[in-house]
Amino acid sequence: MSAEPQLPRAARIFVAFVPLLRANGFAVAPEQTTTFLAAIELLGPRDIEHVRQAALATLAPPPERRATFDRLFDLHFRGSEAIARDDEGEDDETVRLQEEGRSDEAPLLSDEANESGLTATRSEALVERRFGATSSTDALRRLTREAPRRLPRRRGHRRMRARRGPFADLRRTLRDSVRSDGEILRLGHMKRRQRPRKMLLLIDVSGSMKNRTEENMKLAHALVQAAPGVEVFTFGTRLTRVTRPLRLKRREQAMNAAAHLVGDWDGGTRIGDALQAFLAVPRFGGYARGAAVVIVSDGLERGETDALRDAVAKLSRRAWRLSWLTPLATSPGFRPQTEALVAIERFVDDLVDGGSSASIVAHILALGRRRAA
Repeated sequence: MSAEPQLPRAARIFVAFVPLLRANGFAVAPEQTTTFLAAIELLGPRDIEHVRQAALATLAPPPERRATFDRLFDLHFRGSEAIARDDEGEDDETVRLQEEGRSDEAPLLSDEANESGLTATRSEALVERRFGATSSTDALRRLTREAPRRLPRRRGHRRMRARRGPFADLRRTLRDSVRSDGEILRLGHMKRRQRPRKMLLLIDVSGSMKNRTEENMKLAHALVQAAPGVEVFTFGTRLTRVTRPLRLKRREQAMNAAAHLVGDWDGGTRIGDALQAFLAVPRFGGYARGAAVVIVSDGLERGETDALRDAVAKLSRRAWRLSWLTPLATSPGFRPQTEALVAIERFVDDLVDGGSSASIVAHILALGRRRAA
């Protein structure tokens, strides 16, 4: 009786990577495992990145789960080296607002953290959120249809021909004068081109906003798809830039990619620290300069209001216009009652209702008629 062929020791580490992927929800067929080994043998890899490229080409992870795939790859093939690298610094799209174990309150477990979503907390609870099946609403369709022509615009530096304008079009005037034997019969005019103004959307994904988080993320995706120059960040206990996943055209794919990128869904609330972290990163702070900034948050801050007041004041000086949309503003004559909203009221240009997609879309589309603050 012949013995079964033993797997070469050098190939065992590559084969063991496949069960790890399957345990984390990746669909890998046996044929793909064989192709993966053949690709490694063909490449004769001299670097770990060669193995990564072979895995991507043969195991074919979904684009929206690429970050998870890379994380599992590093943990399997790099081991402690990958963990040490993560401890040195996180992804440049995510800014931690507080180190674990240094909060004044004991951190909550993810399955115990703020189940009702009605209270604000400072504790960090890192969970993964799954978005349900989406359906096109009237508000999102209206935003997609009207955003290109109704969003705020600014004057660019380049000029264009116009029937009337403050600048003389000498080139056109002289060219037309050739047809009339050098006589200038009509003076050409030019004006500045109109360009879309940058927009910055900051979305609160803490536990107190969990009932609105999914709809707000769908709205952010529709806005990114409808207009250029839109940046989207989420904040709770961490600040995360989600513009890149929201650029995916399919909404379900974009929502899944954002769900895997953001780690502080339905967790604590540290608005002041989040805005301070946003302004502390030069690349992020540049997104707010001259932009229409919209913050969607209930303002239920558990930390000190001094940091929040200082951050909002700095943000208002950089922005073209600063709007704060809160679900608490249910009536036209709304007056803030919470300590945080009272502290920032004089620095924001608009403090209006953000409790529904229709109200948020109406405010964003009305920004094109507003003036700089």
